Amino acid sequence: VQLQASGGGLVQAGGSLRLSCAASGGTFSEYSMGWFRQAPGEEREFVGVIGKTSENTYYANSNSLKGRFTISRDNAKNTVYLHMNSLKPEDTDVYYCAAAFDRVPVVVGAFDYWGQGTEVTVSS
Repeated sequence: VQLQASGGGLVQAGGSLRLSCAASGGTFSEYSMGWFRQAPGEEREFVGVIGKTSENTYYANSNSLKGRFTISRDNAKNTVYLHMNSLKPEDTDVYYCAAAFDRVPVVVGAFDYWGQGTEVTVSS
């Protein structure tokens, strides 16, 4: 499975972005899809995950993310999205999508495939 993340860029604080992650090379509907983010020198941080048919969606138990980030998927387009609203400078990171076969994990090591990351910069 190959994952291609896109949609990152520079946005002002308070703005919104939608990240996309297009999958190929596998049966998309067999994979849960997760989003992570990582700042330089720090560990990759779980943002959220969505089940194979959107039946379950889990988000990081973080006050900084709650209510601002949502994940959706379109199995017909083999694409998962991360909708980010009310962006803050501390959301500046590289965002990664990942795929997990037939389970809904929340930790980095449980995902099978990773995209290359897309950079988000939020200016104050």
